Amino acid sequence: MAKKEEVKDEKKSTKVKKAKKETKEKVKKENFFVGVKSELSKVKWPTKQEVVKYTIATLVFIVILVLFFVLLSLLMFVIKGAFN
Repeated sequence: MAKKEEVKDEKKSTKVKKAKKETKEKVKKENFFVGVKSELSKVKWPTKQEVVKYTIATLVFIVILVLFFVLLSLLMFVIKGAFN
């Protein structure tokens, strides 16, 4: 008889533990999203003008790098061709 009671107690405690675990997981997820919302509200989002300015600066920088590597490649081609 004592064994049956112990098994029942273990099953109950297992169910209780699972319920507590599920509750903790829900709370953790809710806390996570609350934290994300809180952090995103602290972000200083760029204005439309700033986005355009940074985009243009990035594109200019890319064009400069492309030109540099094309010229470097042409220079290497000329040097290699001169020694053949």
